[in-house]
Amino acid sequence: MFLDERLYNTLGRLNPHLPKEALDKAARKLTRLEGASLEHRNKEFHRMAIEGVTVEYRPQGNQPVRSGQVQVLDFENPTANDWLAVNQFTVFGNKNTRRLDIVLFVNGLPLGVIELKNPARHKATLRSAWQQIQTYKSELPSLFEMNELIVVSDGSEARVGTLTAGWEWFKRWRTIFGEELDDLSKPELLVLLEGICEPERLLRIIRDFIVYEDIPSYTTSPSKAAPSEHTSRSLEKKMAGYHQFHAVQVAVRETLRASEIRQDEIQTQYARNTHPDHTGGTPGDRRIGVVWHTQGSGKSLTMAFYAGAIIRESAMSNPTIVVLTDRNDLDDQLFTNFSRYQDLLRQPPTRAESRSDLRRKLSVESGGVVFTTIQKFFPENKDDPHPTLSSRRNVVVIADEAHRSQYDFIDGYARHMRDALPNASFVGFTATPVELKDANTRAVFGDYISIYDIKRSIEDKATVPIYYESRLVRLAIDEAERPLIDTYFEEVTESEEVERKEKLKTKWVQLEAIVGADNRLNSVASDIVGHFENRLEAIEGKAMVVCMSRCICVKLYEKLTALRPDWHHKDDNRGLLKVVMTGSASDPPDWQPHIRNKQRREALARRFRKPDDTFQIVLVRDMWLTGFDAPSLHTIYLDKPMRGHGLMQAIARVNRVFRDKPGGLVVDYLGLAHELKRALNLYTESGGKGRAILNQDEAVTIMIEKYEVCCGLFHGFKYSDWTNGDSTDRLALLPWALEHILGLPDGKNRLLKAVNDLTKAFALAATSADALQIRDEVSFFQTVRAQLIKRTHGETRPEEELDHAVRQIISRALVSEGVMDVFAVTGLKKPDISLLSEEFLAEIRGMPQPNLAVELLQRLIREELTIRRRKNLVEARSFSEMLEQTLLRYQSRAIGVAQVIEQLIELAKEMNATSTR
Repeated sequence: MFLDERLYNTLGRLNPHLPKEALDKAARKLTRLEGASLEHRNKEFHRMAIEGVTVEYRPQGNQPVRSGQVQVLDFENPTANDWLAVNQFTVFGNKNTRRLDIVLFVNGLPLGVIELKNPARHKATLRSAWQQIQTYKSELPSLFEMNELIVVSDGSEARVGTLTAGWEWFKRWRTIFGEELDDLSKPELLVLLEGICEPERLLRIIRDFIVYEDIPSYTTSPSKAAPSEHTSRSLEKKMAGYHQFHAVQVAVRETLRASEIRQDEIQTQYARNTHPDHTGGTPGDRRIGVVWHTQGSGKSLTMAFYAGAIIRESAMSNPTIVVLTDRNDLDDQLFTNFSRYQDLLRQPPTRAESRSDLRRKLSVESGGVVFTTIQKFFPENKDDPHPTLSSRRNVVVIADEAHRSQYDFIDGYARHMRDALPNASFVGFTATPVELKDANTRAVFGDYISIYDIKRSIEDKATVPIYYESRLVRLAIDEAERPLIDTYFEEVTESEEVERKEKLKTKWVQLEAIVGADNRLNSVASDIVGHFENRLEAIEGKAMVVCMSRCICVKLYEKLTALRPDWHHKDDNRGLLKVVMTGSASDPPDWQPHIRNKQRREALARRFRKPDDTFQIVLVRDMWLTGFDAPSLHTIYLDKPMRGHGLMQAIARVNRVFRDKPGGLVVDYLGLAHELKRALNLYTESGGKGRAILNQDEAVTIMIEKYEVCCGLFHGFKYSDWTNGDSTDRLALLPWALEHILGLPDGKNRLLKAVNDLTKAFALAATSADALQIRDEVSFFQTVRAQLIKRTHGETRPEEELDHAVRQIISRALVSEGVMDVFAVTGLKKPDISLLSEEFLAEIRGMPQPNLAVELLQRLIREELTIRRRKNLVEARSFSEMLEQTLLRYQSRAIGVAQVIEQLIELAKEMNATSTR
């Protein structure tokens, strides 16, 4: 009732012109949301919080019904809102009672939840706080229908995420005012609270930096292999990271400067609460600047946040946004992404289908978001000037990958854009650095206004590191191949000008003939099969093979499927291996099965993005190398000459965050190390920090280091039976291994961490000779860890905790037994604690592994406490406190093993007696 009053009173204060009837209806709509799922109800609430609640009411008496908009939050005047943080907030719902640590209310609406953990407790981790939130979501959906952000912290470390975010997407917020990171001496929680929860910033995040992606999942028709009806829809809620939030602040400020719309005396919300890190250029110079955010850090989403903020900026007076790419496939991808964010943009984006269509769309004296390729700015006749389409100053051109060579003022596209839009302002977004010698790009866009480099993105876990492995195929030129070289030339240079073809002819054609030679492709195919299968034993996921030509794509497909026939299937909806390329009816007959129209290629892209789909390896020449995200992709095989930005873009396909993926791997078959070095030099010269790639040897070094830590934990314990013995020997070894670890000071937690670290390192080096030598020991360490977790929690780990890295190794080592239960390996029958017999208790007292006996009793008692908590919270809490006191004394070695067993047995008996009474 108290919070309902706060909501109603605030609505009245924000909407004084509306009658009580309108406010009542708005309050009911906000608190009685409609939608098939929690996520859809949350999206509907978010829309009403931003746009207001539409209601119908009668002003008074018998006057006609009117429609009105009830404002929910005052974004322009933060102090006009009602702000309240409640500690230990108790919620009743769905037969559950939960007490949340902190709930943040704005105008009586629970917009934020903060879950805090005790840093002194081993199990009180940030991840356990996130897991607790997942429980709250399922038990108290009505509270989370109105949630905008979730914070988890242990008082020092802190992460923020959204309603639908998996654990890997809960991120740090590392700065309060601008892009410069705050002093590391400041606790993360303090930086996060000041950086996000300051009222004006929080309202800005809610309004301008949250989007929903409603992504359909398709199946394909077996007969036509084309998309059919939607089978399901996945709704994801995304919030900007700190680098995106602050980059947009600066970009909006620089837009107002570059367009000369804002004079010095005008102060918008984007000029407040930010440090003047960037002074920008001259007012009215129309050069906003360049935003360089490394691959995989959410560049497309940052562009959308920027576009939404510019559209909402009142000083821009309903601007026109032109989103510019230099390739049709990039235009498709970016347009698809922006189309998902119509609520943020306050309108659906449109796409120019032709030069004439572009001219029609840009000649209109109103706003809009128009997508086009740069080529559509070229006049009908090359030497003609482009006609002026709009002289308005509130036109903003957003260029994707703003370092391309086409930005040329003399006779290039940049000149024609300036002719068409003489007063437009230009901002560039790029995932790779602008070359220092590239004067054209700077002339059009200006200098950097925001840099988010590889070092920062890996520290923030926005991307994973990339490792490099050279597997150069040794070659000797076969003289018999030389006569065939010329036949490949047109294929490989099909998009080049005549002059360029002549320059490349000798070097390029000979190289492709060698690269595509049958003997060499046989070696490459055999190596890919063995290498990828070894990778799959260590880490689940997908691979991409980049070939030099379409011809080589087809030939390599044939050789791979000859080695692994089950990888092939003619149906687009089935098969492990596919070629993705364009073509025409005039291409050779053996190419035709691999040539698909746009619709079929999109269906394959959806398959490849799905981590559990059987489509695991794709062969490409140019497609999917930029702007294509498949987070489970962890290996890219390069068999094509690449350089500079193109090379950096390609290898970044494997740096996306996915579950416990520790890193991506680039496998080089052509000796591209020198090109990688040149690209890295460009990167560092431009001001980027952190290494673009790490040598595979470094992964091996890390793996050996983590392996030695695990070996140290088992010092003095012989586990050779795991490798040399049969399944019975392995089963008999486990209880003694558990007893050994539990007998070490904090042994359980040390092992859990050490094996987890080894698992990730092993996944990165799985194909090395060093990894193959220790794989059996890794499976032993991993199985002991699995048993410790199973014994502690009483059930198998949830999917997000599974260590993908060596799952296949474990299953192979234990193929007939599967994962064993602790009671089974100790020879005890699992009892019902409410029926503990003297015989069972005698077995516990006499167990040869006393530490394991303690853990078994602890697990049984905790399972019973979980059941009791549903029936009698007070009684369960009392017994829980007694259990914790006993275990704390045991862990500090204040009492011996035998004593703690007796105390736990007495506690179990007392619980049993209480139940009987």
